[in-house]
Amino acid sequence: MELRVLRYILAVAKEETNSVAADQLHLTQPTLSRQLMELEEELGSKLFIRGRRLTLTESGALFCKRAQEIVELADRFKAKFSVHDTAVSGDVHIGGGETHGMRLVVEVAMNFRQTYPLVNYPVHSGNAEVVTERARQGTSRFRADDRASGPEEVLFHPMSPT
Repeated sequence: MELRVLRYILAVAKEETNSVAADQLHLTQPTLSRQLMELEEELGSKLFIRGRRLTLTESGALFCKRAQEIVELADRFKAKFSVHDTAVSGDVHIGGGETHGMRLVVEVAMNFRQTYPLVNYPVHSGNAEVVTERARQGTSRFRADDRASGPEEVLFHPMSPT
């Protein structure tokens, strides 16, 4: 029994017809009918009463209830892992001296961390030579420069290895 087949059964139960369900599932009607019959054989029980419309049997209703639970659980499980694939994550290496600018950088990083908890901010402190060397090595990505008159005039410079 496969998850996709559970989805097939749920679609047929909802639409009460193979042809409409097959269209929604992008399957041919004979393929969907064969899948239903193979599942019924595997279970040893009829899931549908066949007529103009397909109506769930008592065991079919119970099966669909459990199938819906399984499909929802699988979707939630998949979504949990998908979040990490699309989530903002990684390291932002910051280089600078112990200045007003670096205090501002730390405040911004702390606020950003509340929204993006998977981002880390390794801070490397040092003088201009040390910060420049880290940029050449590719271990720092930007620096704060507050040589202006105060923290409101802090400038941020992207750094790239040269």
